[in-house]
Amino acid sequence: MKRIVESIPNFSEGRDPDVLEALRRAFRSVEGVALADDSADPDHHRSVYTILGEPEAVLEALCKAVRVGVERIDLNHHQGSHPRIGAVDVIPFVPLQGVGLEECVALAHRLGEWMGGELQVPVYYYEEAALVPERRNLADVRRGGFEAIRDNMLADVRQPDAGPGRAHPSAGAACIGARGPLIAFNINLTTNNPEIARAIATRVREKGGGLKGLKAIGVDLKAKGSAQVSMNITLPRETSLYRVFELVRLEAARYGVDVAESELIGAVSQEFLLETVRYYLRCHDLKESQVLENWF
Repeated sequence: MKRIVESIPNFSEGRDPDVLEALRRAFRSVEGVALADDSADPDHHRSVYTILGEPEAVLEALCKAVRVGVERIDLNHHQGSHPRIGAVDVIPFVPLQGVGLEECVALAHRLGEWMGGELQVPVYYYEEAALVPERRNLADVRRGGFEAIRDNMLADVRQPDAGPGRAHPSAGAACIGARGPLIAFNINLTTNNPEIARAIATRVREKGGGLKGLKAIGVDLKAKGSAQVSMNITLPRETSLYRVFELVRLEAARYGVDVAESELIGAVSQEFLLETVRYYLRCHDLKESQVLENWF
C-alpha cells in the first residue's frame, strides 16, 4: 500500500499569472507528487494548491514552491479580502493512506525548521502541530495579519515556533500545521452587499452558535459584483456539506437574497459528495461501489 499525504498550501497571490505558473512548475517538478487541484481568486488575492504523494516527495515539492513564494510575493504591495499573515500563508499536512497524524506533525515541524532557518521566515505551528494550546486555532495565530507583525519584534505571544524573531520584510510569517480532512466551500450570493454576507457568516459559523466545526467570513467579490460567504468545514463527518448549503440559503432568505452559485476549493473526499447526493436525490442507499470510476 502506498503511503500518501496531502498538503494544501495557500499563497497570498491570486492575480499574477507568472507567479501562479511558477508555483505550479515547482510542484510538478518533483517525481511522485501529483498536483490534484489549484485555484486562484483575484478578490481574495490568494491561491490554493492541493498536492498528493509520498511524505518525502511532498516535503521536497513544498520546499521548492515555498522558496518561489517567498522570493516572488511581496506583502507590502498586497491587498485582498482574505486574512493573511504571510506570502506563504498556510500549509497543512493531512494523512490520507498509510500515514498517521503524528507523522504529519513531524513533517510540519521539519518544514517549519527549514523555512525558518533557510529562508528566515518565522513560523507558527497550528492545529495538531501546535506546541502550545493557544495556537491550535489558525484564526488566533493569524489575527491582525501581516500589518500586525511587520514592524515589531516577535516576542511574548508573538514569539514564533521556528525562525527569526522578526517578520520577513516582504514575506511576513507562515502558519504550518497538521489536521484531518477539511472542506473549503464558498457560496456566492445574489447581492453585492458584503455586510449581508458578513451577517450570514456570523450566524452560520460555530462561534456564532451555528454549525459545529464551521468557520465562515463574509467577502466582497468586486470582480464578480457579488458578496460571498467563504467557509471551512473542519468536521465534515459531523457537519455535512448539504447542511452548510441549506443553512446559508435559509439565513440569506431573511435579507431577500438567494444563492447564486457555490464552489469547492481544492480536492474533496468522495464520501462527502455522496452524502450530499443522498440528501438531495433522496437516494439513501447510494453506495461507493455504484460509482463506476471506482471499479477501474
